[in-house]
Amino acid sequence: MSETIDLAQKLIQIDSVTPDDKGCQTLISDYLSPLGFKIENIPFGEVDNVWARKGDSSPFIVFAGHTDVVPTGPAESWTFPPFSAHIDGDMMYGRGSADMKSSIACFMVASKRFVETYPDHKGSIGYLITSDEEGPAINGTVKVIETLENRNEKIDYCLVGEPSSSKKLGDSIKNGRRGSLNGNLTIKGIQGHIAYPELSENPIHTLAPALEQLVHMKWDHGNEYFPPTSFQISNINAGTGATNVTPGNVNLLFNFRFSTEHTPESLMESVHAVLDHHNLDYDLEWNLSGLPFITPAQGELIQAVKIATNKVMGYEPVLSTGGGTSDGRFIAPTGAQVIELGPLNATIHQVDERVSVTDLNQLTEIYYQTLVNLLTK
Repeated sequence: MSETIDLAQKLIQIDSVTPDDKGCQTLISDYLSPLGFKIENIPFGEVDNVWARKGDSSPFIVFAGHTDVVPTGPAESWTFPPFSAHIDGDMMYGRGSADMKSSIACFMVASKRFVETYPDHKGSIGYLITSDEEGPAINGTVKVIETLENRNEKIDYCLVGEPSSSKKLGDSIKNGRRGSLNGNLTIKGIQGHIAYPELSENPIHTLAPALEQLVHMKWDHGNEYFPPTSFQISNINAGTGATNVTPGNVNLLFNFRFSTEHTPESLMESVHAVLDHHNLDYDLEWNLSGLPFITPAQGELIQAVKIATNKVMGYEPVLSTGGGTSDGRFIAPTGAQVIELGPLNATIHQVDERVSVTDLNQLTEIYYQTLVNLLTK
């Protein structure tokens, strides 16, 4: 068994359901410290964060990730216990195996091999690991970045170990993400007896024309990096539970996944304009989960990763900005080049989440070659 697989198993066997790290970061710190990394624990609330750095010069590459995992669901539905890290053939099963404890193990072994092979390498290597990525994400990476910004500690390159691969290892890397803007809309009406509609105002009916307009609007056409902005409704709720009562209010939850063609403010303005055009009485609360970001294809980080992947796998990854959000959204605004490269994402958050042992050993080599490309040439 390789060192990568051994470390991955040890991390997966810790049931660190968000936001409880349960010692994962201690294991990581104990591994990195003898390699010359200075370890700094930066907790916020119930969230554990670790910041580790070796060196104080540029270029500075940071491996970023999270030790928290989503709940397993019914343990009896799993083929093997969800925190057993059981290996069956080439597959290792366990919650967090793909998302994303195995990537952290690959980071660690690649870093160890690199600093032992190139003890006088240029630049610096860092780790930003949180236990608050699968949860609210308010006391994790974003707070660590605020701490670093306050002391003017700048990251040049950041490689996030999120599972980015689609059909085979390294076939895709994320060089950006869409923004995410949430809306909580309440349309006010007048509750009444359903047999006397003239004495009430049904907010479902008054909302319908505005909702149809919002659903069918073409927000933009996207651009070379991003698909068109998407408006999606996640929940509609109204009524008292009785069939003969019109509701007094209707509540709607919706989300924009938006490209760099829009700002949050421009989307908010457009929605308010539609609602006002239809003379609706409403309350609307907004929550911004993250801004869109992009790392240019010609940047040093992408080029280093492409060369590394091609050397190990025999092909170059394609660039993608699809999928959900990641903690990269908190790091990119500092000016760092940010990409995501990790194992296959086919089973993340599912029962029987699993990852290929062969892939993990190859991923370790890709990370190692990336360090060589960035810090020795």
